[in-house]
Amino acid sequence: MAEYGTSKSTGGGGGGGGGPPVAGWKPVSGGARASPETHRGEPVSNGSCSAGSARKNQDGSSCESPTWDHTGTEECKAIPRRSSLIKDGSRVGRERKKTVSFSSSLSEKKISSAADCIHSMVEGSELKKVRPNSRVYQRYYLLDAGLQTLCWEPSKKESDKARISLASIREIRTGRNTETFRTSGVYDQISEDSAFSIIYGEVYESLDLVANSAEVANIWVTGLRYLMQYGKHALDMLASSQDSLRLSWLEQLFSSTADLERQEDCEKGICLSSAVKLIQSVNPGVSGSKLEHRFKELQRLREKKSALTIDNSLDRVKDDSSNKKPTGQNERVTKEEFIEVFHDFCTRPEIYFLLVQFSSNKEFLDSKDLMRFMEAEQGMAQVSEEISMKIIQSHEPSLEGRQQGYLSLDGFTSYLTSAECHLFDRDHDKVCQDMSQPLSHYYINSSHNTYLIEDQFRGLSDISGYIRALKMGCRCVEVDIWDGPDEEPVVCTGHTLSPPLVLRCVLEAIGKCAFVASEYPLILSIENHCSLQQQRVMLQHLVRIFGEKLYTGLPDDGALYLPSPHALRHRILLKGKKLEPNIEGENGEVSEEDEGAEMCQKVKMVKSEGSASGASEKDTMQKNVSLNPHCNSHSPLPKKIQLLKELSDLVSLCRSVCFIDFATSSKSQKHWELCSFHESLAVRLAGESPGDFVNHNKHFLSRVYPNPMRIDSSNMNPQDLWKCGCQIVSMNFQTAGLMMDLNTAWFRQNGNCGYVLRPAIMRQEVSYFSADTRDTVPGVSPQLLHVKVISGQNLPKPRGSGAKGDVVDPYVYVEIHGIPADCAERRTRTVTQVGDNPVFDESFEFQINLPELAMVRFVVLDDDFIGDEFIGQYTIPLECLQPGYRHVPLQSLTGDDLPHARLFVHVALTNRRGGGKPHKRGLSVRKARKGRDYTALRDLGIRVVDDVFKMAAPLMREATDLRGNMQKSVALFRELCGVSAVANLMQCVLALSSRVSGPNGTPLLLFDLKDDFPILEPQGPLPDVLRRVVCNYELMVQASKAVMEHSDGIHNRILHIQTTAMEFHENLQSLATKEGLKGCKISRALESFSWNITILKGQADLLKHAKTEVQENMKQVHDAAVTGNLTKEGSGVKNVRS
Repeated sequence: MAEYGTSKSTGGGGGGGGGPPVAGWKPVSGGARASPETHRGEPVSNGSCSAGSARKNQDGSSCESPTWDHTGTEECKAIPRRSSLIKDGSRVGRERKKTVSFSSSLSEKKISSAADCIHSMVEGSELKKVRPNSRVYQRYYLLDAGLQTLCWEPSKKESDKARISLASIREIRTGRNTETFRTSGVYDQISEDSAFSIIYGEVYESLDLVANSAEVANIWVTGLRYLMQYGKHALDMLASSQDSLRLSWLEQLFSSTADLERQEDCEKGICLSSAVKLIQSVNPGVSGSKLEHRFKELQRLREKKSALTIDNSLDRVKDDSSNKKPTGQNERVTKEEFIEVFHDFCTRPEIYFLLVQFSSNKEFLDSKDLMRFMEAEQGMAQVSEEISMKIIQSHEPSLEGRQQGYLSLDGFTSYLTSAECHLFDRDHDKVCQDMSQPLSHYYINSSHNTYLIEDQFRGLSDISGYIRALKMGCRCVEVDIWDGPDEEPVVCTGHTLSPPLVLRCVLEAIGKCAFVASEYPLILSIENHCSLQQQRVMLQHLVRIFGEKLYTGLPDDGALYLPSPHALRHRILLKGKKLEPNIEGENGEVSEEDEGAEMCQKVKMVKSEGSASGASEKDTMQKNVSLNPHCNSHSPLPKKIQLLKELSDLVSLCRSVCFIDFATSSKSQKHWELCSFHESLAVRLAGESPGDFVNHNKHFLSRVYPNPMRIDSSNMNPQDLWKCGCQIVSMNFQTAGLMMDLNTAWFRQNGNCGYVLRPAIMRQEVSYFSADTRDTVPGVSPQLLHVKVISGQNLPKPRGSGAKGDVVDPYVYVEIHGIPADCAERRTRTVTQVGDNPVFDESFEFQINLPELAMVRFVVLDDDFIGDEFIGQYTIPLECLQPGYRHVPLQSLTGDDLPHARLFVHVALTNRRGGGKPHKRGLSVRKARKGRDYTALRDLGIRVVDDVFKMAAPLMREATDLRGNMQKSVALFRELCGVSAVANLMQCVLALSSRVSGPNGTPLLLFDLKDDFPILEPQGPLPDVLRRVVCNYELMVQASKAVMEHSDGIHNRILHIQTTAMEFHENLQSLATKEGLKGCKISRALESFSWNITILKGQADLLKHAKTEVQENMKQVHDAAVTGNLTKEGSGVKNVRS
């Protein structure tokens, strides 16, 4: 829709000439005929956006929409140009996978009813016809005036052959889900959202079409389905019931407002300000100035009309035009104007098309329709009619709808924008992970130099830094303590210009806020630089302020791991230096921790370089950091300081020790000892020894602090360290941006309690995982994440952006953050000149190899010639995604919510079911290949161990075949049902129910639900396409039964072999030596052992999940058969076609 307030026409007038079949309908540009000269000889456009495209093209231009334009709404009697034959092979850049985004902004008049769709089809649209030989023909398609026949022109066929009778149509199928589409050479260039197929005739032929946009495709799908259902009487039916729920509600709303204004005659209208407030109460994000502008446009049209009909009105019109029209109470809005503006600003066509998809071709959802939507699309389990009615009563605005149990378009919009349909799974708003694991098995939300609220060298210090961090769920804060005046220790970064804070005040603030956001243990990372005298003051403050909260219990020497967060609830742990246990006397010597010393040294060096070159200190510093992003010069040996024994005794479970190498740590480090890593060292270790780093962090806590050269308090990427298993990655909470977005979002997934359980593969005693893997993870099957970015709402103008009016030109990036193999990003096209409510309708697919460590980030940018500007973002862990149609609330750069700004998306994670706690099935989702891949175990070179592993080879092959056969049969059944790869079996059966009607309306197929595996029984002779469905369903049931019958036995035998092999683990090195292995060969043998154990456990888990998958599949078939009225006990398929 054109943005009000821009130079575009608002099209506020009534319907044009030509007598549209329904009074008051206005034509839309997407359905207008193109002129004969338009697009002559043009090839199929795929857009200029590719999967791997950069954020900007080299010439600086943004990713543009395709060059196909439509001419407006004018009538054109000339026949459109002859069809251009477009052959596969004429594309440029064929090697680049592209997403087709044939965008043509449809409308000033928004589509909100089936009547709108049917009239658009009568006017006609240019669509592309895809043939089995991969050729694409451009044709002009339209409905005849009697709504009986679909015609296309021009064509070499005779006129009676270039048409399809609507009575012969069996099914309208959305997406690229026919044999013609799947085998076409242009499959990858066609947008899933713009494609649809018409299945017709006795032999189920298909007419496969591609529209210029998803909205045009939705118009045809919706209109054709209505005509299939109601025949030639569709418009008469729609004319009598169109928008009845909305109209009655709006009329009542208008009348109530008029009564409040004490208007005896509603026809005189209500004041402008009241009308604006009424609309904003329904759509709070809409601009009041845009509403006023639109109302005034309609008022000017009303006055002009009055001037033509009332003789004495000319003088009044002249007087009004010579003076500014007063605003406020004197301006009146009529009921017709109010309803028209409400329709323009509160109608979302993408939600209307979704509503009619589930409403059985009605203009509203009843309770059963809503149940089907929540179960099949939103992935919710055990939805009752009572729950559906509760939602209707909560969200339906009209009294009539609530009384009859109907959810109108406005009620459905209210439901989809409510917290219930938020992308974030609300089960994760509370602690939902096992908190009884050892402390080293969790990521811990950590702050760096918490007292600083600006940069590291001159920035201000403030107690608010601690308060803010603790309220955000931070569980590890830093306290750098130095000698202060008046024998009172202070908190500050040594060697810098940052002002100090009094230690006592800092500890009191921590004591008050320590457990406000979380009950789990708080770690105080203390860097002690005090004299013995002030250490005694520090000791007094710690004991007095924290009291019993301070954990001082002795660590268990016999234990292998630290206590759990659950066991340490409401306790404060001190992390710092500790004296050796055999020290006698009141104090002893330890090495000093001074993370700020290197920064001071670098700053001095930069100052001297800047003075010599004449450059500013800031420029020199930035140059130094860019040239040496991971500078790690040899620091001088740490100084020795005296440590008070009583203060040392307060450090219990988090003793600071110096890291030497992984071999030394493995031999001598205690489980209660903790190493702090400079960012550069940690990144280097992650690159050189990723497997060793992961194994080190299975037993010990690791803390990573930022590079001292980050004077500006910038942040490192926490994912770079999390993938190695590092638990405590210290972040500068005062600096907003991508890195802090990742950190904040990551710790939301467990009730924001500050602790997140690490992936299982990082916790298992024996497992193989490399942090820098760029391939699949052993023992973990990849999953496919499907994301469709549908639209955006109330997108604000970027803060501080250049003066280019109120219109933004937004586009969306979908980013995946995780292990290197998972990191990816895709972008939508730029939507231009449509204001703050763009429609994108673009779908993306990502392979996720380690779902437990993946995050999804949506970033909305304004495409500007000078430089793209940030509009908003939202980051969420993959584990927290809810599937289905969801709204994404956008946040600002500082992490604050942008009022009413959001994205509307559809999300599906193959083989996972959402709504509440998702089932993490972990089944492979890659397309089946001719030859099946079997995961191989590795030889260790140790005969006795290799013999044990060899026993698992046939079992693993059998397990892979069981899972593979089941998955392949399900995929084939899904294809024959004509649904996308994202669909579950409930959606398959519901799609099937729409095409099994026989000549007399009786169903050709019914399910017998007496058995655990529903039986699909023919009810008479079947056409070939349905015979294939029945045959493949039987194969799917057989493969599923095989999984249920054999999976437990194979699963137990694989685990028995794994247990037997683990008996060699402790003596593995000595066994290798006896076999004559030395040096690198021993290391490879140990690595191969971990690989094999990981593979065995992974195969056993996948088989267990496959059994759960089968049970879920059969339940979905059962529920869908009941919902779709396809049971032998039911009454068959309802057919009301005239």
